[in-house]
Amino acid sequence: MAKLSLLFLLFIFLITTTSLSCPDDQKQALLQFKSLIINIINSSSSDHYYSLGLDSWNSSSDCCYWEMVTCNSRSSSRSVIALDLHAVVPSQVPISIPSSVLSPLSRIKTLMLLDISYNYILGEIPANVFANLSRLVHLDMMLNNFSGSIPPQIFHLKYLQYLDISNNLLTGMLSQEVGSLENLRVLKLDYNSIAGNISREIGNLTKLQRLSLRSNNFVWRIPSSILYLKELQELDLRDNALSMEIPANIGDLTNLITLALSNNRLSGGIPSSIQKLSKLQVLRLEDNILAGGIPTWLFDMKSLKDLFIGGNNLTWDNNADLMPTFMLSQLSIKSCGLQGRIPDWISTQRTLDFLDLSENMLQGPFPQWLAEMNLGAIVLSDNKLSGALPPRLFESQSLSVLALSRNNFSGELPANIGNANAIIILMLSENNFSGQIPESISEIYRLILLDLSGNRFSGKIPIFKPDALLAFIDFSSNEFSGEVPVTYSEETIILSLGNNKFSGRLPKNLTNLRKLQHLDLHDNNITGKLPTSLSQISSLQVLNLRNNSFEGSIPDTISNLTSLRILDVSNNNLIGEIPVKFGNLLGMIETPITFASIADMFIIPIEFNGLVVNWKNSKRGLSSHSLDIYSLLDLSKNQLSGKIPASLGHLKGLKILNISHNHISGKIPESFSDLESVESLDLSHNKLSGSIPQTLSKLQELAILDVSNNKLEGKIPEGGQMDTMDDPSYYANNSGLCGLQIRVACPSEQSPAPAETPEEEAWFSWAAVGIGYSVGLVASAVAIIFTGFGDRLPPRNRPRLQRRRRV
Repeated sequence: MAKLSLLFLLFIFLITTTSLSCPDDQKQALLQFKSLIINIINSSSSDHYYSLGLDSWNSSSDCCYWEMVTCNSRSSSRSVIALDLHAVVPSQVPISIPSSVLSPLSRIKTLMLLDISYNYILGEIPANVFANLSRLVHLDMMLNNFSGSIPPQIFHLKYLQYLDISNNLLTGMLSQEVGSLENLRVLKLDYNSIAGNISREIGNLTKLQRLSLRSNNFVWRIPSSILYLKELQELDLRDNALSMEIPANIGDLTNLITLALSNNRLSGGIPSSIQKLSKLQVLRLEDNILAGGIPTWLFDMKSLKDLFIGGNNLTWDNNADLMPTFMLSQLSIKSCGLQGRIPDWISTQRTLDFLDLSENMLQGPFPQWLAEMNLGAIVLSDNKLSGALPPRLFESQSLSVLALSRNNFSGELPANIGNANAIIILMLSENNFSGQIPESISEIYRLILLDLSGNRFSGKIPIFKPDALLAFIDFSSNEFSGEVPVTYSEETIILSLGNNKFSGRLPKNLTNLRKLQHLDLHDNNITGKLPTSLSQISSLQVLNLRNNSFEGSIPDTISNLTSLRILDVSNNNLIGEIPVKFGNLLGMIETPITFASIADMFIIPIEFNGLVVNWKNSKRGLSSHSLDIYSLLDLSKNQLSGKIPASLGHLKGLKILNISHNHISGKIPESFSDLESVESLDLSHNKLSGSIPQTLSKLQELAILDVSNNKLEGKIPEGGQMDTMDDPSYYANNSGLCGLQIRVACPSEQSPAPAETPEEEAWFSWAAVGIGYSVGLVASAVAIIFTGFGDRLPPRNRPRLQRRRRV
């Protein structure tokens, strides 16, 4: 009997297991999805990657027990209701996944949650897939490469409560059908390229609780219909191009907890109705063009925790009697014209963790009470603060960001600076600090970015441990001397030691810095030959050695640096020929791919000042983010000889080429017509002969061509950009140039002598005259420095030398 009962229980178990397995059609759909993903991944690389988490998906097991799959536990059908496919494509796979891989998922009509974020899926969002998934409540498609517009089928998902399509490449405008999402509670479309107005139909989403349209290209005004969203708790419209005024009755959204409108073009004042938002905890209005005074009623909003109102045209009288009723965690009042000392009322904010008062006119010393508050981040850059830093500041175990650049602080750094062992970012550039850098600074293990540039530090640079985390170092523009130090962390990515008094030879053990990408030693007195060992730093992208005393020839081995995008060895004593192998510099052939900068890693904006191009009359800086997109080769002001290698024409990604002020002879290579990205080409002050290749008129990006002080002759090319370069100084001191640009007719275009007989007609031909204008002349040189905190520049900003544009 006991044996019979056991068999009965086993029978019941088998029946239950069978009935609770996932439907076969859904299982097959998932296996087909997996097969498509794996085949694409493996065909994209010689290495075989396996899609993360899909290894448990196999035909011999129940799909309800697979990773990332959830089935309905309350139904005998055990249908699939959730797929968490977040980051199933390995990030190291160098190819995007076509959106067609999603097609099998359309057969799983019981889905309520679908997360396909972080998968680099390319192409349009497949409308047919979402036409079938009518039960979706949660849809996350962020961080892919979706393009095109949002298909209307998504706006027919009547149960949808959460939608995130952020960080894609979508275009178009929000469909009016967004109003049909009656039950939507969360909508996120941030970090796309969606353009157009925010549809008035958005007001139909009366159940919406969280709305984020952050980081798109929405323009015009915030629609007044948004005031119909009475259940709204979070409204995030940051990082768009919205203009005009904030709706006056924004305070009618009485359930708002977060109101984030920063980094738009909103004007007018701060609406007084905001004071009705009794639940408001986060108010972000920074970086607009709001005007007027900062209302004092803001400081009576008891629930407020984060207040960001800087970067506008707002003003504040710095009322010393102010007694706020809130208790903030974060406060930013940058660029609001604050004067006098740092406001004392900030000392009452016992929960404050982040403080940004940068870009004001604050004066006086660093307050002792501020040093004792143990904040996590203090940003006071671009003020007029003075005096020494209080040692108590560095006894804090909470301080992770300290940015005091561009003030008038002076004296030596406190010896106990190393006690602040939580510091990640330390930026003290462009002050009047002096003396030696305390040895204890090397004990800050978490330190990642250290910028002490533009001071009067001297003596020895501290020895940093090889296993430290320090990756970004700027000691430029100080008074350090002696040999170039190399005792840095193996994690070093950027090392800037320019404009000091370093001498001697370049140390060979720089090759220990295996991750080094930017090396800047400009304006020192370093001697000797360029070491061939530099070619061992395979990660090197930027090498700036200008204004030193290097001698000898340029080693061919530099061409082994396949990542090198910027090379500046101008104003040295280099001899010999330009290496033919420079035409193999892959980083100057391909257009650089821009990755996230360090500014994206932290809670505050960080700017690196990238290229300082030395023009005839002044220096013009290219933005820090140009380092990710720029390609430059400057060999000017040396004693190089021989001919220009035709192989330089292979450098199709090159933006600036400067080989002026040398002893180079021969002809300008015809291959220069292949420099399709070049914007500035300076060949002046050499011994070049022959004519300027007519094919240079093909260069659509060319804004500057300087061939002055050579032995060139013949007709200056016409057409395209060449017609705009009519400044005679570009062509001065050559033996026989002619053309429209210098208003000298070429022999073939001059009028013949008057005819001797009246029967013969005099004739001449004159090409159409293009009226151009002068744009300036690149003379030499590149420098790479950090400059500390500044305004965040848009990550896709790609400055280039164009006509009518200052660089």
